Amino acid sequence: MVDKFCEYLVKKMRKQSPEMTDEEAEVVLYGVQLIIGEIPKIILLFIVGILLGFWWQTLLAFALILPYRTVTGGFHLKTHLGCIICTNLFYCGNAIISTYFTFPNNLSKYLVILGVFILSIICISKYAPADTINVPILTKKERKTKKYLSYIILVINMVCAIVIPNTIIANIFIWGTFIQTCSITRIAYKLTKNEYGYEVYQKEMQNQQKVA
Repeated sequence: MVDKFCEYLVKKMRKQSPEMTDEEAEVVLYGVQLIIGEIPKIILLFIVGILLGFWWQTLLAFALILPYRTVTGGFHLKTHLGCIICTNLFYCGNAIISTYFTFPNNLSKYLVILGVFILSIICISKYAPADTINVPILTKKERKTKKYLSYIILVINMVCAIVIPNTIIANIFIWGTFIQTCSITRIAYKLTKNEYGYEVYQKEMQNQQKVA
């Protein structure tokens, strides 16, 4: 139903802008699907959080990790149902784990933070920004900017996890950053049958050069 509504909107756009090509229409369609698809997904996310009794933790998990996800990227599931389930597992799961899990002492907490930080640095350097074939990030300037921002937000997240005295909020930063970092890895992309858009673009350019 969401897809049909999005297709209807894009058809209206194409009537008003007849110069729009089929490729441009596909990009616009994907963007519209993301925007409209996100609204019910976010509403459902907070409803689930309220029903589970973790409404403010879910809200924080969403708000605190969103900047990191925006710049690092990550895989996208191909169905709305799969995307809804994954989103709820990500944010509600983070809220629940962060609420019930406590580190036995500060040393173990700092060691985990260090581990998440090192893993994230490696993954950002190799994969960020992790795009998809539907919305590839092709310009070097944008890729460079998002990679730098990924490092900066990572440092901010880890510093917050260290200095914030509230255990739940600190845990949300730790586990949210860890889960999001895992979502940009090649393993996550293979498991979800995604491809890095930039890599696909580079291969296509190389093939065109060989043919030429």
